[in-house]
Amino acid sequence: MWRLISRQWFLSALVVSLAIGFGLTDVVRPLAELAPLRSSITAAVLFLMGLTLNASSVARSVRQPGPVLLAILVNTLVVPLLALPSLWLFSADIAGGLIVTSLVPCTLASAAVWTRKAGGDDAIAMVVSVTTNLACFLVAPLGLWILLGAVTDVSAVDQIASLLAWVVLPLVIGQLFRRFWLAAWVTKRQSKLSTLAQCGILVMVCFGSVASADRMASDRSQSAGISPEATESDEFRESAAATRSTGVRRWFGAGELVAAGGVAILIHCVAFAVAVASARRIGFLPPTQIAVGIAGSQKTLMVGLQIALDCGVSVLPMIIYHVGQLVIDTFIVQNWAARNRESVDGKP
Repeated sequence: MWRLISRQWFLSALVVSLAIGFGLTDVVRPLAELAPLRSSITAAVLFLMGLTLNASSVARSVRQPGPVLLAILVNTLVVPLLALPSLWLFSADIAGGLIVTSLVPCTLASAAVWTRKAGGDDAIAMVVSVTTNLACFLVAPLGLWILLGAVTDVSAVDQIASLLAWVVLPLVIGQLFRRFWLAAWVTKRQSKLSTLAQCGILVMVCFGSVASADRMASDRSQSAGISPEATESDEFRESAAATRSTGVRRWFGAGELVAAGGVAILIHCVAFAVAVASARRIGFLPPTQIAVGIAGSQKTLMVGLQIALDCGVSVLPMIIYHVGQLVIDTFIVQNWAARNRESVDGKP
């Protein structure tokens, strides 16, 4: 039982972080509203991820870039296209959260780990993770400008500068520290450093929950007929104005959240299936198909939280997508691993 808890502690802690953010909103809000603090936490987490990232096997996949390019195509183009209908289905807050989720890069750690556990080519997943994260300072702002320009006030220039400073630069610095100075030290402390990075993610989840709780309260007040002018919150007034200007369908309360969660998980599953089917159609071997499927459909939580908070949209779709991919991909990985064992044993 203890081994199971220790392996799943992050999911349990994620629930606690959400509960604190939604239950103690007034207590946490002063910290959550400090943009420099949020950005510093993001930078610290990305530095730790870069520090613990073992990219020595990347060269193998660069020589044959086909699978990498396919996974990048699914991650950066197919997933956003799958999320596009949310702009007409949900409120601006939730739809914006789904669009942000679709535009963030592949996970830095879990894609390679899950691929390796399934018997796939983890080098492909590693290249996709590194490439999409380094390119996110251009991909995400451009996608936000195109897809969310009419829903939220998104400055592409500001987002490019922010992602370069708080995502790309810390990641590069962390990798440089590992390669030239701290390789042995990091290897001995890999697990502890990864845990520390996850703790930073949990703090950002808590901050994001506060912002989501405030916007949900604003939406409830609007649905009850309270005018924006009747409140003292600038965020309330801005949210109301955005809601009126978008013309999208409005769902309120738990119904919208459940529906959005289902859509987030469906997007991941469809992207996974498209990636694997495309790889199989091209003729890639099963280990390559596994890598393309996982790296093409997974999204990183940390960058998504930072962008969602910067854009003023809900973080809940990003959190649901992340939890969904962990759970769903775990079952897929176990199934693939079982098939690989049967193949090795010579069973049908």
